[in-house]
Amino acid sequence: MYKKMHRKILTRQKRKFVLIPVLIPVLGLLFLLGSCAKTQAGQQVSETRLLLDTYCTITIHGAADEQTLINILDRAFEMCLEYEKLFSITIEGSDVWRINHAGGEPVEVDAHTLEVIKTGLVFGELSYRMFDITIGRLSRLWDFGNSYTVPETSEIDEAQMTVDFGQMSIDGNIIQLKYSDTWIDLGAIAKGYIADRIAEYLTEQGVQGALIDLGGDIVAIGNRSDGSPWRIAVRNPFSSSDEYIGVLEVTGASVVSSGTYERGFEENGLWHHHILDPKTGWPVKTDVVSATVISDKAVNGEGLSTIAVLLYQWDVSVVFKQIPGFIGAVLVFDDGEVLTYGKVKFLR
Repeated sequence: MYKKMHRKILTRQKRKFVLIPVLIPVLGLLFLLGSCAKTQAGQQVSETRLLLDTYCTITIHGAADEQTLINILDRAFEMCLEYEKLFSITIEGSDVWRINHAGGEPVEVDAHTLEVIKTGLVFGELSYRMFDITIGRLSRLWDFGNSYTVPETSEIDEAQMTVDFGQMSIDGNIIQLKYSDTWIDLGAIAKGYIADRIAEYLTEQGVQGALIDLGGDIVAIGNRSDGSPWRIAVRNPFSSSDEYIGVLEVTGASVVSSGTYERGFEENGLWHHHILDPKTGWPVKTDVVSATVISDKAVNGEGLSTIAVLLYQWDVSVVFKQIPGFIGAVLVFDDGEVLTYGKVKFLR
């Protein structure tokens, strides 16, 4: 079912777990990052912008002239903003914001929002109800990234009582929440969905190859400009440097990671990470430090990587096999052990 490998790491430090898009020559790493658009040999352009509360990098190459590629790149970034205005839990007037502030009344939503919500409900069922998009009250209460204090237990208990995706009803493109205090949060799968839509757009525009990186949600289209596969380094979650535990070679696939070291804070000697257990309201107790999923769609990879952390006590390969387009996964455990699943080329 999977190939088992061991890697013991003696020291651990709190460190953000990310996937780094890299070109790996013989003598080192060349990160595909930059602050402005730039043209490279073979008509390749790459740009990084701060969007979706993270750094987003898109690199494309093709037979078109430089200005055409730049225009395509600009439109791709515009799409990030358009989808954010639908899916954001904080932007007033977004579809998610309107659902959360409707007081239990029905709300008509955009077709894209409907698709993301339905995908979230599928993951909820597959994960034994551990993945729950109605976790919005809890996620806003903890407010990882802005607040560095553990909420009061009474507040956590109160917010946890509103979590239950089973009380959501869908009629056409009308969404209604039975519990008026419930909030939805699509943050666990929204970036993956956006990356997939951008990939579709770039393909329609005739882009021959591209690497879309929305804060660690990565979609690779075709190959690099030299014809070789895109190479994605999986970061060592225990390292305080840019160390990585291995490299994935991908062509026409997505690579998405989730991890307990990705976002969080330390209080009274305890590390509180951002992946919440909907059944308790607290950060899930898990021995999976990070999960990286390779699949044909980033939205599936994003959901599955989170589920892999949430379902540490079960055989997650059972869930993996239920999602069409799943290719493989790399899981790192708190003792440093690394497991690979499926058809994954993981260079160590």
